Amino acid sequence: MLRHELHPGKLVAGLSLLAVAVVYVGDAGGAWEAPWFVALPLVMVGLLVAGVAAAIHGIRPHGAARRSGRARGGEEPRE
Repeated sequence: MLRHELHPGKLVAGLSLLAVAVVYVGDAGGAWEAPWFVALPLVMVGLLVAGVAAAIHGIRPHGAARRSGRARGGEEPRE
C-alpha cells in the first residue's frame, strides 16, 4: 500500500467539523441542548487552528525535504 503525505490542516479541519456534527447529533438525540449559533464559533476556531497547523507543517527545515527523498522545491534529486 502506498503511503500518503500527512496534511495536518485537513485533519484538524475535518475533526472540527466532526465535533460540530457530534454537538448537533447530541442535541437532536436529546442528550443536551445546543443553541443554533454554536456552530459558527466552533467552525471558525477549527478553521483557524487548521490554518495554523498547515502553516506550521509548511515551515519545515530544508533537510526534511531531502531526507524524504525529494530535493528542495519539490524537484527530483539530481544524481
